[in-house]
Amino acid sequence: MELTNRICKPYLDKFVIVFIDDILIYSRNQSDHEKHLRCILELLQQEKLYAKFSKCEFWLREIQFFGHVVSERGIQVDPAKIEAIMNWEAPKTPSEIRSFLGLVGYYKRFIENFSRIATPLTTLTRKNIKFNWV
Repeated sequence: MELTNRICKPYLDKFVIVFIDDILIYSRNQSDHEKHLRCILELLQQEKLYAKFSKCEFWLREIQFFGHVVSERGIQVDPAKIEAIMNWEAPKTPSEIRSFLGLVGYYKRFIENFSRIATPLTTLTRKNIKFNWV
């Protein structure tokens, strides 16, 4: 992790995401992508780190990555995850509410005013609050 932070820090959240042994390089257009790809590959070579070519995929227009869709339009929530949230059965206990909030909380950066919207549900998880689901 130390090596990853030292090497990729200037590029993190600009055009590269690193998660354990996955490296995702994303760009808005092909010329930028070529520059970003070259930069990261040179960086790996400089640090004597190697990728197995058979496990690499290049020039993809869109990729699903940890519940998100990354494309030239940016980073968006995977529509399948939204469908799962929409079809979630209504919680009937405080622990079920916590589970639901944990799932949707992961996507809060995509939901404007998330904390304000979630406040009534969060309140129901407190001690000494009577849970009365109508």
